[in-house]
Amino acid sequence: MTSPETRETIRLSIAAAMADIDKAAWDAVANPGWTVGPGGAIASDGTATEPFNPFVCHDFLAILEEAGTVSARTGWMPRHLVLDAPDGGLAGAVPAYLKSHSQGEFVFDHGWADAFERAGGRYYPKLQVSVPFTPATGPRLLAAPGPGRDAVRAALAEGIVALARETGASSAHVTFPTEPEWRLLTDRGFLPRTDRQFHWFNEGFSSFDDFLATFASRKRKQVKRERREAVAAGIEIERLSGSALTEAHWDAFFRFYTDTGARKWGRPYLNRRFFSLLGERLGERVVLVLANRDGRTIAGALNIAGSDTLYGRYWGAIEEHPFLHFEVCYHQAVEHAIAHGLARVEAGAQGEHKLARGYRAVPTFSAHHIAHKGLRDAVANYLERERAMVAAETEYLAEHAPFRKGGDEES
Repeated sequence: MTSPETRETIRLSIAAAMADIDKAAWDAVANPGWTVGPGGAIASDGTATEPFNPFVCHDFLAILEEAGTVSARTGWMPRHLVLDAPDGGLAGAVPAYLKSHSQGEFVFDHGWADAFERAGGRYYPKLQVSVPFTPATGPRLLAAPGPGRDAVRAALAEGIVALARETGASSAHVTFPTEPEWRLLTDRGFLPRTDRQFHWFNEGFSSFDDFLATFASRKRKQVKRERREAVAAGIEIERLSGSALTEAHWDAFFRFYTDTGARKWGRPYLNRRFFSLLGERLGERVVLVLANRDGRTIAGALNIAGSDTLYGRYWGAIEEHPFLHFEVCYHQAVEHAIAHGLARVEAGAQGEHKLARGYRAVPTFSAHHIAHKGLRDAVANYLERERAMVAAETEYLAEHAPFRKGGDEES
């Protein structure tokens, strides 16, 4: 195809596995200016203009496939778009999957699928541009910085539509892109969708108490009380990364993960091998929070660290203790972020209860290409109303944050 912005011929191809794509070439467009070393240690060469995102690095996506959690058998068939530059190098890429269901995405289109199929249509397969099982905002139209970046991203957007058409997909869904990518896709005819998550922002805090000083008095006392009660039964908390992670730690955490997954969505998406590979190849990016009592591990939360953000991913427990979930998942994440100078904590999907712990409601984005005009028109109408509702709810939640307002200590 020829890019109208550059008038240069560029070639899009499909890779059926991350193993077929050169690691250094992929990482150069996924996280420009960053390198990923042994164990997941990262370094900037001084040219990086954007934070390192761990989920789009070659290692993370390859681990999902190598562990067998992402495959045709699980309904996630890799169909990664690769854009070759005129000089033969890699100009851009898109992590993409041909899907036979809508599980593990955290942007819900089950109603669209049901309505279309009841009307005689065929919704699956569909094309999913995302990081599987990971509701974390990050780049999806991967392109190196420079004067041709917008043209590359535009070509990748066209390539997504072309790939959907060529594979017989009813639709293409780009979930949790950055806001600039979302706007670019919308400008090219994708239907825009919004949702919200709860993120914590570091305002230069020197300690957790420094952070709590921004709370109204009553809210501050509530958090201090729940932190005390969370460990009142003799529970000790530890945070582990890198070489400190052992297979015994992963055995314990996997037990928590499978129990929570079975109760929430029936069958956990990740297998035990995934966690071993994660610790082996990206252990320096892992922050595993474990709660121990009487010599055994009773609860845990898995976080993955970027260069400026800590991403909360999974939680589980084999004992119930008041407020332990809040301590292990949210307060410990904030403490770690403050101690390591991270700018934010993204605590995953859903959860208005995060608001009272100092997390703020922020928008997330997705963009949707739907081939069938009737379905497209119906979805467009629905999304227009949904965006208005999400905006109103986000504004309402901002008004009910626990922070002091106008100097009123009891607000």
